[in-house]
Amino acid sequence: MRPVVACHCQQCRKQSGHFFAATSCSSDDLELITDETLKWYEASDFAKRGFCGVCGSALFWRRDGGTETSILAGTLDDTGGVKLERHIFCADKGDYYEIVDGLDQFPQAD
Repeated sequence: MRPVVACHCQQCRKQSGHFFAATSCSSDDLELITDETLKWYEASDFAKRGFCGVCGSALFWRRDGGTETSILAGTLDDTGGVKLERHIFCADKGDYYEIVDGLDQFPQAD
């Protein structure tokens, strides 16, 4: 899995109530115990968001035609030691918080 990236775009903030922090892996390498309750929502004209159809928990983000699946880091029992690395779409962040962890910040995608 890649290091965790915090996305502050408006869509991520609206869906989560704050911002998304996600790692990712090759979609081919993603193994689920079950996908019985997994639902996908077309969040935009270029990506889908995966969530639990029972409890509504946000789980994944996947670009249409992409080879990687972003996995919300907070949903994992074990992140394998990956750490938060950077912040993206900082130009869209909420005005109610500051990013003060000293990590790289990008106004859009990096």
